[in-house]
Amino acid sequence: MKKLLISMIFSFSFLFALNPMILPIKGVDVVHTYSNGKKESIKIQREDPLICSQFGITPENFQSGNIASKKIPLQCKKTFITTKGVIQPFTLYEGIKTVGELEVLEFIQEKAMKEPEKYILVDSRRNDWFDMGTIPSAVNIPYDEYKLDEDFKEEYKRAYKLLGVKLKNKKYDFSDAKTVMFFCNGAWCAQSPKAIDILVRIGYPKKKILWYRGGIASWVGVSLTLTKNIEAIK
Repeated sequence: MKKLLISMIFSFSFLFALNPMILPIKGVDVVHTYSNGKKESIKIQREDPLICSQFGITPENFQSGNIASKKIPLQCKKTFITTKGVIQPFTLYEGIKTVGELEVLEFIQEKAMKEPEKYILVDSRRNDWFDMGTIPSAVNIPYDEYKLDEDFKEEYKRAYKLLGVKLKNKKYDFSDAKTVMFFCNGAWCAQSPKAIDILVRIGYPKKKILWYRGGIASWVGVSLTLTKNIEAIK
């Protein structure tokens, strides 16, 4: 009996370790640093209110604006503006991998949280967007800080330091560059693609760049955890 119990525990541990589909259920524990320096321990998981379990994805309630969808509680629905932005391609550059939610969770748990000196999750949006809510454990490096601006030298230096890139005589040393996963607002958002484009042009290794195309819109669309509005933690 004891051997059987040990075997079951090992099997479940092995399953959790290998199958990223378990992560939204199991949860991923992280420590998030807000832009004001405050830290918060957060469990990233799929947040499904109990009341929502009675509603399925059917033709009648899938489309917004119909009678059936109006009967569904607000906490069980997600609504986005869908008429702005420019739809981005699935592949930005050959050699740069595009990922989904499970890969993001696995990256956070198995890489960024374990070896932050080698891996980093980057929110490419402006600071005000980041402060409204982001993927827990993400670091904010706005897309326009990768280009030198005489008025924002410190932001420029900070951006490359966070990525593990050394600046020497206006040249870039990528020998210790981190593997970085970028995201922004969604498939229609150009901010993370712009950041990636700048880095590729200056020689950042493509094999060390990952892109979460779905971004915040896809993340909250499947009810995964966001950080709080910074106003709530002051």
